[in-house]
Amino acid sequence: MEELKRRNTQLEEQLKDFKEKEKVLRTELERTRMRLHFIEEAEERLCCQMGELEAEAVAQARVYQQHVKELSDQLTAALGLLRSTNSVIS
Repeated sequence: MEELKRRNTQLEEQLKDFKEKEKVLRTELERTRMRLHFIEEAEERLCCQMGELEAEAVAQARVYQQHVKELSDQLTAALGLLRSTNSVIS
C-alpha cells in the first residue's frame, strides 16, 4: 500500500511538471505565432515596396532611354549638318 501511495505521489509530481512544461511551451508557441504573423506582415510590406520600386525603376529607365534617343537623334542631325556643310565648302 505504501508503495502505491509513493508511486501515486511520484505520478502526481510528474503530471504537475508536465502541465507546467506544457504551459511554458504553449506560451512560447503563442509568442512564435505572433512573431510569424508580424514577419508575414513585414514580408507583404516589403513585397509592395519592391513592386513600387520596380515600377519606378522601369519608368526611370524609359525616361532615360527616351533621353538617350533624343540625344542620339540630335547628334545624327548635327553630324548630317556638319557633313553637308563640309560638302558645300569642299
